[in-house]
Amino acid sequence: MQFDQVSVGKKANVFFDGKCVSHTVTLPNGVRKSVGVVLPSTLRFDLSTREVMEVVDGTAFVSINGTPEQEFKAGQSWEVEKGGYFIIRAEQPVHYVCHFE
Repeated sequence: MQFDQVSVGKKANVFFDGKCVSHTVTLPNGVRKSVGVVLPSTLRFDLSTREVMEVVDGTAFVSINGTPEQEFKAGQSWEVEKGGYFIIRAEQPVHYVCHFE
């Protein structure tokens, strides 16, 4: 539930008028991740890199590249290839870690 010995960007990444807020975390080996929260909303993310989205707390309802919506709870994750997109619907805050690959 934590990353040790990391560098954290001081300025938050704020998307969709504050409905998604994250901070960039860089691990000692240079791997970059973001840790954040999606507030109640429905948002579309178009990806320029492959991403694995891990739910830390809450429930996310997700459509990947137009597929039917699926439910993801804490401990579950989904992945989307570079150039793809996902639509996330959050009824309550969803805490996540985004693994960039």
